[in-house]
Amino acid sequence: MLNAIIQKNDKQARILIGILSVVVFVAVVILSRVRIELDLGFDVHIFARINAVLNSAVAVLLVAALVAVKQGKYETHKRLMFLAILLSALFLVSYIAHHLLADSTPHGGQGLVHTIYLVILITHIFLAAIILPFILYTAYRAMVAEWPAHKKIARITWPIWFYVAVSGVVVYFMISPYYS
Repeated sequence: MLNAIIQKNDKQARILIGILSVVVFVAVVILSRVRIELDLGFDVHIFARINAVLNSAVAVLLVAALVAVKQGKYETHKRLMFLAILLSALFLVSYIAHHLLADSTPHGGQGLVHTIYLVILITHIFLAAIILPFILYTAYRAMVAEWPAHKKIARITWPIWFYVAVSGVVVYFMISPYYS
C-alpha cells in the first residue's frame, strides 16, 4: 500500500468537501439557467462532443484503475484515479461552457426511445449531482492512507461514477442528432 500524502484532518476534510460540493452544485444549477449570446465563430456544440470524449476517457480510466488496484499496482491506480478526477474537472468546465453558450436541445425521439432517453437522462443527472462528495471523500481516504475506509466507500463511489461517465456518453449520442 502507499503512504499518506496529506495529514489526516477529518473535520477540515468534511468542511472542504461539503463546501466544494455545494459550490459546484449551485454553480451548475445557476449557470445552467444562464445563456450568453456570443459568436465564437464555431459550433458551440463542440463542447458537448468534448464532454462525451472526456466522459469516455473517464470511464476507461476508471476501468483501468480498477484493474490496476486488483493487480496490486497501487501507484498506477493512484495516477489513473487522479487523472480521472482531473478529466472530470475539465468536463465540468466544458459542460458549463456548453450550457452557457448553447440553447437547450429537446430530444426529438418518440415512444420507447424517448422514454429510454428520459430514464437514462434523469438517472444520469441525479447521480451526477450527488457523486462529487463521494469522489472527494474517497480520494481523501486514499490521500490519508486509510485503506479499509477508502476501499469501503470506493465500492459505492466507483459504480456510480462509472455509470455517470457512461450514461453521459449515451445521453450525448441520443441527443446529438437534434442539435441545430
